[in-house]
Amino acid sequence: LASSAASDVYKRQTLISVGNGTASRESEQFIVELLKEIPQKVQYVIVNEAGASVYSASKLASEEFPKFDVGQRSATSIARRLQDPLAELVKIDPKSIGVGQYQHDVDQTKLRETLNRTVESCVNAVGVNLNTASCQLLTYVSGLGPQLAQNIVDYRAENGPFPTRRDLMKVKRMGAKAFEQCAGFMRIQNGTNPLDGTSVHPESYEAAGKLLEKQGFKPEDIAGGKLAGLSLTIKDYKKLAEELGIGEITLRDIVKELEKPARDPRDEMPKPVLRTDVLDMKDLKEGMILKGTVRNVIDFGAFVDIGVHQDGLVHISEMTERYIKHPLE
Repeated sequence: LASSAASDVYKRQTLISVGNGTASRESEQFIVELLKEIPQKVQYVIVNEAGASVYSASKLASEEFPKFDVGQRSATSIARRLQDPLAELVKIDPKSIGVGQYQHDVDQTKLRETLNRTVESCVNAVGVNLNTASCQLLTYVSGLGPQLAQNIVDYRAENGPFPTRRDLMKVKRMGAKAFEQCAGFMRIQNGTNPLDGTSVHPESYEAAGKLLEKQGFKPEDIAGGKLAGLSLTIKDYKKLAEELGIGEITLRDIVKELEKPARDPRDEMPKPVLRTDVLDMKDLKEGMILKGTVRNVIDFGAFVDIGVHQDGLVHISEMTERYIKHPLE
C-alpha cells in the first residue's frame, strides 16, 4: 500500500495508490472495507508496480530515502507513479519495467539504445519543470548528461529556484551549445518571463514578443490563458513570418504553443480508472458494460482487469467488428 494506515492521513488524502503485484487483491479488499468507514470520499487506483522492487533496492533509492526500509521505498515509488509516472519511471532501467517476454533473446546493446531513445523522446515531448525535476529526469533532456544534470540540481540546491531559463548559463560546465539544445525542453512555472513556461525556445523570444505586440496581446496573457484565439487573428502566416524575420513553420509552432502553453500530450491519453468499490464475481451480470485496464495482450485476445478477482478475457473475435489477425491491430 502506498499510503500510511494512520487515520489522520485521510484528512489530507483523496487518492490511494495500490500496486498490482503480490497480494494486490487482498490489499484492494482491505482498502474497500476501510473506505466504508471513512466519511470523506476517498478513491483508490491500481498502479502498475513493474520495476518498483528493483528501484527500492537500488543505490539511488537508498540515497533518496536513507531512513526508509525497502518496503517503504517501494510504497513511496508506487505512490509517486500515480502523481507523476514519467518522473518516477526514469529512475529504473527500462528493461526492468517489463518490455516483453523475448527481451533477453535480442541484442542487448540495441535494446538498451532503443529503450533509452524512447524514454528520451517521451521526456522531451512532455518537457521538465526545471525547478523540481530530479537528476535522473534531467539526464534524459537533450544536451544534458548525468554530470550536467547533477550540476543543475546542485546549483538549484545552493541558489534556490531558477528565475529564468537564461540562469542555466550560470551552471558549472553549461556551455552555449548545451544550453541551445536543452533550453526549449525546460519549463519554469510562475517565473520572471512567461515564455519560460512554454516550449518556445529562448532564441525565438524576440519574435514571440513582436508577434504578441502586433496582434494586440501582452506577455502576461500567456500564463492567463488569454491567447486561445491567437491563430484566428493571423490572416497571412507567410507575410507575418517575413515581418518577424522567422520561418513560417517556426511561426506556426510559436502560435500553437502560445495558444495552449505547456500543453501536455499525455492529456489526450485515457485517464486512470478511479475506484471506490470492488466487484465480486457473483455481482457480474450478462450484458454489463465495465471499464477496465488492459493487463496483457496475447495472440488470442487481451486480459482486462475489471476489479474482480480474475482478469476478464476479451477474445480476438469480440475485439472489433472487422476481421483482425492479431489483437495489436
